[in-house]
Amino acid sequence: MENITIENLEEKLRQAMLSSDVAVLDELIADDLVWTMHTGKVVNKQFDLEMHSSGIFRFTSLDISDRQIHFYGDCVVVTLKMDAAGIYNGQAFSENFRFTRVWVQRQNRWQIVAGHVSQVIPL
Repeated sequence: MENITIENLEEKLRQAMLSSDVAVLDELIADDLVWTMHTGKVVNKQFDLEMHSSGIFRFTSLDISDRQIHFYGDCVVVTLKMDAAGIYNGQAFSENFRFTRVWVQRQNRWQIVAGHVSQVIPL
């Protein structure tokens, strides 16, 4: 049952990222989020929501593969590969990334508390 819940939340997150649905992103992301970008910059929830709400950043496609879900009680670690395309500051991009997301269950709800994204560089 837990696996289905996290898979559903992951899909809800993917759809919210695609549509820049800030209300859903706000619900799924913990207020104390710590996120490390592919550039090494560490950002918070406010930064993430502002990128979507301002229109500076917009995904046009997010194709997920190689998702693995690891349970540790009230904590779940999700790793996946994502082929992403979109617009950043008016410039189109299409890149491959690896994500690690840490979901924690608090007060009967799951939220992302930490994560990291790395760009996949072809060898």
